[in-house]
Amino acid sequence: MTEGPAGWARPLHAAVLDAADVVAGTTLLDLGCGTGEFARAAADRGARVTGRDVDPAAVTLAGAAVPEGRFATGDAQDLGPVDALGGPFAVVTAVQLLTHVANPLKLLREASRVAVSGGTLVLTVWGREHECDVRIFGEALAPWLPSPRRPPRPPALTDPDRLRKVAWLAGLAVAGIDAVTCTFDYPDDDAVLGPLLESGIGRAAVRLGGPEAVVKAVRAALEPYRTGDGYRLQNLFRVLVAHAP
Repeated sequence: MTEGPAGWARPLHAAVLDAADVVAGTTLLDLGCGTGEFARAAADRGARVTGRDVDPAAVTLAGAAVPEGRFATGDAQDLGPVDALGGPFAVVTAVQLLTHVANPLKLLREASRVAVSGGTLVLTVWGREHECDVRIFGEALAPWLPSPRRPPRPPALTDPDRLRKVAWLAGLAVAGIDAVTCTFDYPDDDAVLGPLLESGIGRAAVRLGGPEAVVKAVRAALEPYRTGDGYRLQNLFRVLVAHAP
């Protein structure tokens, strides 16, 4: 799924911080910190933020966004010694990271390991496909995308029951799963078509169908979501709250 326009994640970040009861002095480890948007929101509440991400360029930007934080390049699935990391931490977060790693179970076990006993872990994932309006992009591009036959697989982590089970297998005590709806506002055609056509699936569709046909299909799919010159898509995200042993 597309990552969406700038600013869409603010309600999600607020929900994570509320769920973790982040206040001044809370020690927080932000796994997959990216360029620091969530870390900045946590620091604004007074949290003492540490961040890790595999992308060195993103880590540099996060450090600039949150100069009072501690950021370094590293794999969330292998965090190393707790004291070298600066932990243990009262709160460990993984905002929109779980579906991007090779081994989500290992990530959750690592997150639990570097948390204080009983510490709070909060992670987020997209909702199921039918709960997210951005599904229309895949539907519009489907005629030009391959659909290989695959063996049966377990339900995706977007399924709340599967998400809860993976957390349980990691040894976490799940406190609950909440839902947050985030609005993706695109002011005009260029704002949505530009990033989409530059994405992997967009480029693949254009190679096979040509830009004119692809743009026509995407515009037709977007029409029910039009607001003036732009478009508004509503997407659901799940926020799982758990506690380390």
